[in-house]
Amino acid sequence: MTVKDVAKELKLDWHTVKTLEEEYMQEQLRRNPVAAPRAIGIDEISLRKGHTYRIVVSDLERGKPIWFGGEDRSEASLDMFYNSLGPKKSKKIELAVMDMWKAFEKSTRKNVPQAAILYDKFHVMRHLGDALDKIRKMEYGRLSGKDRSYIKGQKYTLLSNRENLTLDGRKALKKLLGANKRLNTAYVLRESFGQLWSYKTKGWARQFFDNWKESLKWQRLEPYEKFAAMIERHWDGIAAYSRPENKVSLGFVEGLNNKIRVIQRRAYGLRDEEYLRLKILTCMLKEL
Repeated sequence: MTVKDVAKELKLDWHTVKTLEEEYMQEQLRRNPVAAPRAIGIDEISLRKGHTYRIVVSDLERGKPIWFGGEDRSEASLDMFYNSLGPKKSKKIELAVMDMWKAFEKSTRKNVPQAAILYDKFHVMRHLGDALDKIRKMEYGRLSGKDRSYIKGQKYTLLSNRENLTLDGRKALKKLLGANKRLNTAYVLRESFGQLWSYKTKGWARQFFDNWKESLKWQRLEPYEKFAAMIERHWDGIAAYSRPENKVSLGFVEGLNNKIRVIQRRAYGLRDEEYLRLKILTCMLKEL
């Protein structure tokens, strides 16, 4: 329930309910101080349109966000997290999981040079999804008539995980892929790429990626070729997951992202950033 819903249900002033909830969340944080994390996840969220960002840092092993702040998604903003954590706790960090944003990497290498850097699967696969969508648009622009009609309005169908589709969605996907060979090839390649994170040695991961890259030849999938070049540039940070000590739950970052989006929707219209900070930092904590 939203603050507005609770206020209506209990016949209380809206501001009173919000203040009580803030006090409750502050007490939750007081009873759950931030312990020294071994593995952290770093991500940014957009507050509103116009590229207004804040950074969220999570303790991946304890499964909870531990910091929300910064002024944007710059190196200086992430420095603020490491400064707030302090040198003693920072020295315990062995792994930092992030997207391929240079500012995050620079701040992390500067503040916790002992930590291994890992680019998380969620963001890598999102880049691949963007490349698949570009191919969809290219095919839509290239074709006409009936061939084009199969593609129209199918962005969600094509980019969603197959298991998340309804029965009608799966039928539409099957029809689309059967009608367009290039999109079918691109779809199969995207689905197979997720295997990269299943390998237990860098050598096997490298062999898989080289084979995947080789399969792009003669396919005329330029967005995928650009994606492969990006992976090549960031290879060490992606292949780092094959090391046993780096096997953290990568699904947590995606799950937290989804939870934050729900929080933002429910708090739509509230311009109180402190309230949003409290909601995010307590969203994985047990109730008092």
